[in-house]
Amino acid sequence: MTAPGDPPPTPVAQGEGTTTVAGRWTYHWGARRRPFVHPVTTPAGHVLTREAPDDHPWHHALWFAIKYVDGDNFWEEMEPYGVLRHDDRPEVVEAAGGVVALRGSLTWTRPDRETVALTEERTLTHVPLGPDAYAIDLDTTLVPGAPCRLDRTPFTTWGGYGGLTVRGAGDWTDTTLLLADGSTHDRVLGQASAWCDLTGTPPGGAEGDRAGIALLDHPGNRRHPTPFYGSTRADTYGDDGWSNFLNAAFLWHEPLDLAAGEELRVRHRVIVHDGVWERDRLAAAWADLQ
Repeated sequence: MTAPGDPPPTPVAQGEGTTTVAGRWTYHWGARRRPFVHPVTTPAGHVLTREAPDDHPWHHALWFAIKYVDGDNFWEEMEPYGVLRHDDRPEVVEAAGGVVALRGSLTWTRPDRETVALTEERTLTHVPLGPDAYAIDLDTTLVPGAPCRLDRTPFTTWGGYGGLTVRGAGDWTDTTLLLADGSTHDRVLGQASAWCDLTGTPPGGAEGDRAGIALLDHPGNRRHPTPFYGSTRADTYGDDGWSNFLNAAFLWHEPLDLAAGEELRVRHRVIVHDGVWERDRLAAAWADLQ
């Protein structure tokens, strides 16, 4: 945990298949099944993400994936499944004000481990937002080499998911979901919203401490405002603490067909914050995306 007066963290630290930005989050770009971000740490030092929990080991902290591409599964890591892999170490671009971008190309390979379903150009950008928060901006473009369908499992008691997702720590307790209309929920099932925030008592936090992660949907995205799917506690995720699952589920209502070479650009801002961010502050942060 950073203390007042400590030197600022190194902007970028490279590891074996990983890149850590500002001492706050680590991108596992070398992961063999799909890249992901973990840990995601607040400015006060609270780790809010959970990697590969026993109930859903394919939940990788903070990640982006689609459930089905032409029926091939790129979500659950149970044979047969497709993989997302970076072609090389992402390029690091540093800018003024502590802004750091990681840019890289990925290949989505079908379960036969030979056929390419999609190529992707992905940028993750760290943006400081003051002493209590920062953003991780996802800007990604998917391109199929042949006509394809992006799809999900239709929701019944579960389903609908795909896209940018966070799985929070099991000991991140008393969490609540807040939508752009000001309503609060223990569970959201496809509610369309410009953003959704998950806030509660962080792991190891003292009495009264709060921290959260907000997913913001860029107004230029297809199907904006996106339907959100999330739960603070749900039987779907077993009984290992709080589930803290949140997904910007842009395929919730129906699949999306892409022509060969057609670009699908997806943009989201992830705000990682200490304290409670009220509706007005989150609305102002979303307005900054326009």
